[in-house]
Amino acid sequence: MKRMYKYFAEIYDEFQDMDYRKYTDYICEIFNKYNIKPSLVLDLGCGTGNVTIPLAKRGYDMIGVDLSCEMLDIAREKAQSEGLDILFLNQDMTEFELYGTVDAIVSSLDSINYITDDDGIKSLFKNLENYLNPGGIVVFDVNTEYKLKAVLGNNTFTDENDDVFYIWQNFYDENEKICCFDLNFFEKREDGAYDRFSEYHEERAYTSDDIKKLSQEVGLEFISEFKEFTFEITDEFTERAFYVLRKPKNNYN
Repeated sequence: MKRMYKYFAEIYDEFQDMDYRKYTDYICEIFNKYNIKPSLVLDLGCGTGNVTIPLAKRGYDMIGVDLSCEMLDIAREKAQSEGLDILFLNQDMTEFELYGTVDAIVSSLDSINYITDDDGIKSLFKNLENYLNPGGIVVFDVNTEYKLKAVLGNNTFTDENDDVFYIWQNFYDENEKICCFDLNFFEKREDGAYDRFSEYHEERAYTSDDIKKLSQEVGLEFISEFKEFTFEITDEFTERAFYVLRKPKNNYN
C-alpha cells in the first residue's frame, strides 16, 4: 500500500467532521447484536486513534495498526494523555503481523478503500482470517461505489480554518473503479505568508459481491451489510456501508 497521510497527519483531526462517539457506539452495538464480548481488539488503519482510544476507554484491550508514522505519533500522544496503554504498530494493513490472535478486528473510515490492488486486498482478507479467534468478528466500513463515483468523483471541494486552507480535486476512473484525490494545503505562517504542501490519495470501490467473494475465499462468513450507523439494508444511494464478517467456530474444534 502506498504511504499517505504524511503532511496531512498534523491537521487531519481538524478537518474531520465524524462523530467518533457515535461511531464507537455503533461498533459496540454491533458487538452486542451478535453477542460478541471481545477482550482484545485490533484497529486496522487506526490513524490518529480516534476510534482506538474511545474503544480502549470502554475497557477493550486495543492494538492499533497504521502505515503512517506521523499519524501513529499523534495517536500515541493522545493515548498517553488519557493514561491509556495501547500497542500501536507501524505496519501495512495488508501485511500486518501480530504476536497472537484477537477477538475482534475493526477498520474504520474507509481504510479498506485505500487498498487498490487485487493482491493487497486478498492478502488483507487472509490476514483477517489468520489473526482472528474462532467465533470472532470483523467490522469495517467502505465508501460505496455510488459515493466515490457520484458524490466525490469528478468534483472539487474546499475547506478552511484560521490557519489552513485546502483544495481537494477528485477524478473517478470507471474502468478501474478508483477515485483519485489531489489534495493541496496552504498553511499560514506567523509572518502571514502560506506554505503549500500536497498529497495524492486513491480509493477503490468495493461492492457487496466483492466482499462476499473475498470472505468466501479465505473461509470467513459474510454476516451482514448495513447502511451507516443503522441496521437497515443498503440501497443504491448508500454512501457508507458497514460489513460484518465472522470466523466460524465449527472449523476449529
